[in-house]
Amino acid sequence: MEQLTRETWGALGVWIGEEVDPACIAAGAVLHPGTHIRGSATSIGPGCVLGAEAPTVVENCQLGRNVELKGGYFSGSVFLDGANMGSGAHLRPGCILEEEANGAHGVGLKQTILLSFTTLGSLINFCDILMAGGTSRKNHSEVGSSYIHFNFTPHQDKATASLVGDVANGVFLDQEPIFLGGQGGLVGPARIAYGTVVAAGGICRQDILEPGQLHVADAPTATTRPYQSGVYRNIGRIVHNNLLYIGNIIALREWYRTVRSLSVRDAYDQAVLDGGIKNLDLVLNERTRRLEDLAGKMDFSVQWLEEKGGTRTEIEAQKRFAAAWPEIESRLQGTAGRPPVAFIESMNAAATGLTHVQAVRTLDAAARETGRAWLQSMVDGAGNLWSD
Repeated sequence: MEQLTRETWGALGVWIGEEVDPACIAAGAVLHPGTHIRGSATSIGPGCVLGAEAPTVVENCQLGRNVELKGGYFSGSVFLDGANMGSGAHLRPGCILEEEANGAHGVGLKQTILLSFTTLGSLINFCDILMAGGTSRKNHSEVGSSYIHFNFTPHQDKATASLVGDVANGVFLDQEPIFLGGQGGLVGPARIAYGTVVAAGGICRQDILEPGQLHVADAPTATTRPYQSGVYRNIGRIVHNNLLYIGNIIALREWYRTVRSLSVRDAYDQAVLDGGIKNLDLVLNERTRRLEDLAGKMDFSVQWLEEKGGTRTEIEAQKRFAAAWPEIESRLQGTAGRPPVAFIESMNAAATGLTHVQAVRTLDAAARETGRAWLQSMVDGAGNLWSD
């Protein structure tokens, strides 16, 4: 099919901004009437279908092959092959949906990273979170409809990003799926292990670190009591979970740079890869800034606890975190590490003539374990910068 011009698209009811290079929209992509394309960084790969159900705005997004965005607003986000979203979606910058990750209607995401095959139901708010798990579209991690990731606290902070699964295991597409039941929520920052089932209708307020667990959340006891915003208690868990999240983002960025880059086939793949790395840098900067903001809130919390009778353990931990933050921040970037040569050789051989997902699936057990150890070393490097 011959590449259509901006004027031809306009006659069909599709608006394309002057800053968009028409050559970055693949021949054969389907843009339904009511679709708006803008942003000089936009790239739309072969087989993509936009606006099949409702008006669609795509702004500075990078789409791989066969991506379907059925209706809504999509900004600064990356969609790998086969990813799709239903009508009424609202995606803000920093999102990455890997191969065949998807959501139904009315889904809101921001700096959300869904590893391959992860599925979101309808009417979901799932910002500032990374989710993995599962092996295929038939065996995938899933979030039930009407689910919320709570990512803003009464203390006015957002040091709340959560890990549902992880990077070091999730990228190899061989883990048990995770199920978060509908009409529920997760209070960040939390960590959820593979194989976990969180029962529908509950709010999970804790880490679940043992694989293969069923969690049925208790309903909070009704109470009214004095409360002071800005006063923290268990700061150790918050700091540690944030650092582990940052470590996972660093690990995934290095995976994109050194492993996913081996599967680039054309300019559309390259745009997706570059967009993914850019978004991981965006998330990394945001998470670091949010943790810095948290460190800046310790003075008020410590003062209040000292005046009102907080425990010595609480006070000392908060003082120590505030004092240690500058060094922690300076050491975070140093946790990134190059992959073992043997692993890259195995992955490079597997990538020849295959998609990234196909290549990962061909890796033998020894190569997988070598790769896991490399990725986990970066996560541990970040996590070990703080201990209670």
